[in-house]
Formats: sequence, C-alpha cells, structure tokens
Amino acid sequence: MKLVLVAAVALIDPDGRVLLAERPQGKSMAGLWEFPGGKVEPDETPEACLMREIEEELGISTWESCLAPLSFASHAYEEFHLLMPLYACRKWRGTVAALEGQRLAWVRKGDLKDYPMPPADKPLVAALRDWL
Repeated sequence: MKLVLVAAVALIDPDGRVLLAERPQGKSMAGLWEFPGGKVEPDETPEACLMREIEEELGISTWESCLAPLSFASHAYEEFHLLMPLYACRKWRGTVAALEGQRLAWVRKGDLKDYPMPPADKPLVAALRDWL
C-alpha cells in the first residue's frame, strides 16, 4: 500500500481558537473540515511543506522555530496509508485569508467536535484539545 506523507498545522490565535479549512468542492472529501497543510514533496521536510502551504493557501508566513510538533495520525484509507504529523503554531506574519476559495473558521477547542472531519483528522482533535 502506498504511504502518503501530509503535514498539517493547528494555527492557534491569541484567543486560543484553532483555524480549520473546509475542503472545497471537486476535491476528495469535499465539505469536510481539516487542519491546513498538504502533501510533503520529495526532498522537503514537513516543516518546509507547512511554511510553503500556509503561504499558498492562507497568505501568511511563519518560521520553522514556531512549528511545534504536537501529535500525528496514521490512517489506512482504501487506496493509500496516510501519515500526518500535526504541528501547533501560535506565531505568524500576515493576515489569514482564504486564497484558494476555501471556507475558513476560527474554532474554540470545545466546538472542534462539531465540525465534520476526514477520518485521519478526528483523533488529532482530542490530542489538540488536551494540549490546549
């Protein structure tokens, strides 16, 4: 089975809310909410991937030193196995914007359970809630 490495980030604002992004129509699992991030390219670290992805998707930038490893998901989908490290980030430069037309939501930790998520993201919510 093919292994896919995807890096994700929990951006946490000064009020302790976490940013979620809705998967857009036309993508697999459209309409589900997830932590921002994306596939790690060959010869790219998960941290470099996240810095690239949040700039492309959200118009913000951060530093590798501001990405704290928090947890990870290991989930078998039908066609591939997903390994997804989740980082926490509280410091970035710029204003978060939906550059790819995706809906965004700043969510309080107690409300994270109310957002339908892909199966791989769900276990990360509990780890994040405990950490916050």
